[in-house]
Amino acid sequence: MGGMSVRTQSPQPSQRSDHRAGFACFVGRPNAGKSTLTNALVGKKVAITSNRPQTTRHTVRGIVHRPDAQLILVDTPGLHKPRTLLGERLNDVVRTTWAEVDVIGFCLPADQKLGPGDRFIAKELASIKKTPKVAIVTKTDLVDGKALAEQLIAVDQLGKELGIEWAEIVPVSAVGEKQVDLLADLLVPLLPEGPALYPEGDLTDEPEQVMVAELIREAALEGVRDELPHSIAVVVEEMLPREGRPADKPLLDIHAFVYIERPSQKGIIIGPKGKRLKDVGIKSRKQIEALLGTPVFLDLHVKVAKDWQRDPRQLRKLGF
Repeated sequence: MGGMSVRTQSPQPSQRSDHRAGFACFVGRPNAGKSTLTNALVGKKVAITSNRPQTTRHTVRGIVHRPDAQLILVDTPGLHKPRTLLGERLNDVVRTTWAEVDVIGFCLPADQKLGPGDRFIAKELASIKKTPKVAIVTKTDLVDGKALAEQLIAVDQLGKELGIEWAEIVPVSAVGEKQVDLLADLLVPLLPEGPALYPEGDLTDEPEQVMVAELIREAALEGVRDELPHSIAVVVEEMLPREGRPADKPLLDIHAFVYIERPSQKGIIIGPKGKRLKDVGIKSRKQIEALLGTPVFLDLHVKVAKDWQRDPRQLRKLGF
């Protein structure tokens, strides 16, 4: 192994009981298991998981509360080679976030050989000198011991080759909940000392409207595999409690717009006789009700915002 240390147990607790609090973000190519890991650590579904790349667009934070520490997870959008103005802006957001957090977790799936996408991200990471980096080999439940060992060695080599000094290399399986606590144990010492930054009950500081918009967007993406995920944006115009309802039977009215770039995409989203849009409404409403814990009336409309990805004014309006 030659000087490589892979953590399979927690560091010994120090005698001093200092509380630590700080920010971490997980990076990795799409499907590297970032959102699943966030959810496993926080213990509640907060990040938006979708099997389409680049769907987590806003900084969704999950918060891990521990007696000794508070770990705030910042979900940066996927870093990718920019093709549009939106892509460039996302990449700027990513680099800024990386420089501002206290620790970066680089997620690499155990069941896939390191590829150009991993190398692209690793090169970017190498340029961010100050922030400590932890290599997290995810999805270990999908491979045997030999394959896992080979992946750990490959990750170690990648670091040496690019001049990245991994603070830790940790194998985890968020699905099997293996090593998830260990990962938190290893991230905590890398945080600065200080009091908790968020109240105990908070799991995310994402405004509810943004999370609702993400749930609708995720549901809208489900059916349109072949369309670009970036050509859908969702804006929640308003969320208001329905007036005149008895206190024990509240209803939340949510009015939202699904924005697409071209009129030709309208039929795809709405579907024959409006069926697809209706399904999107039903599916996202259930998830919104689960998230907010209250019955919801969801009013969905599809609007065309011509080429919004390339138009700075539209981008601002849609929250980027």
